[in-house]
Amino acid sequence: MTDLSPQLPAPRSGSRPEAMADVPGVCELTLTRAVVHYRSLHEIDLPEGRIEDIGLALVLEGQYASAAQVVDLGSGKVKELDLSAELVVLDWAYEPTLDHVHGLLRASADPSAEGRAARDSLRQYCFDLALRVLRRAGYGPLSRCTLLRIGFRDICRDLDLHEGTSVRIVMGRGRLARAHLDCDGNALVFRTAFQEPDLVLEDALQGAFPGRDIRRILPGGSSEGLTYQVRLPLPLTFLEARSLVRELREGLANLLARFEPQRYKALREVLETFGSRETLSQLYLREPREVSQPISAPPHLGGTVVH
Repeated sequence: MTDLSPQLPAPRSGSRPEAMADVPGVCELTLTRAVVHYRSLHEIDLPEGRIEDIGLALVLEGQYASAAQVVDLGSGKVKELDLSAELVVLDWAYEPTLDHVHGLLRASADPSAEGRAARDSLRQYCFDLALRVLRRAGYGPLSRCTLLRIGFRDICRDLDLHEGTSVRIVMGRGRLARAHLDCDGNALVFRTAFQEPDLVLEDALQGAFPGRDIRRILPGGSSEGLTYQVRLPLPLTFLEARSLVRELREGLANLLARFEPQRYKALREVLETFGSRETLSQLYLREPREVSQPISAPPHLGGTVVH
């Protein structure tokens, strides 16, 4: 009797089954040499990050996305990231670049003076690499968060240098607020330990950021404090992003002058002597030829608040 059943082709060893060709999300590309933009959800060891970190990293070993080894291009520190979540790849480094970074990492492990010099060289080389990547990428949705984080990092270093990327505002005995920039949500966030609305802080925020949408976020649990958001317009160009960073600097300085006049006076003297940090001025990104003019938006920046 003749066998009329369909004949299946013999499986080939070492090849992916044809049935997988139409399955979305299947990718066999290693992330080694990728320059990625990472967020707190990717971090395994230190969710909040350090002030030296810029959220842009070179993947040293990315064969397994569940635990990839990277070096942050701001601090030069090695991190373990979970890259299986939503990820943005800005660029790819060449093999000689990756080899040079590995060499600097090996040299920086030496506790002697040569090792300290290698750590400084590694940090400078990584940040130069970050600036080159950002110049190639230009200003846009993929690079905006990293550029804003670099700008806010400068503000923190000038106004309140410590391990975290935030500015502390002491409003009185036992009354402290910490301001950090939510780059994804495009908002300046003030975290407090208050359980009830603080009318003094709310009035100060309205004076420091006039015309901005200021929200009170009620705590979800009894042990959490109130959070305030200063919602900001979405900067569509690099020039608008730099203007936004200047607005944040002026607003936070206004709060320090109001609540901590002595501290503000000392900071102002230092900044007048040495100048304020402005890392974004080292980037020369091409601006669009079109010039936008506000019609009904606030004249100091313009744009629509997007959240």
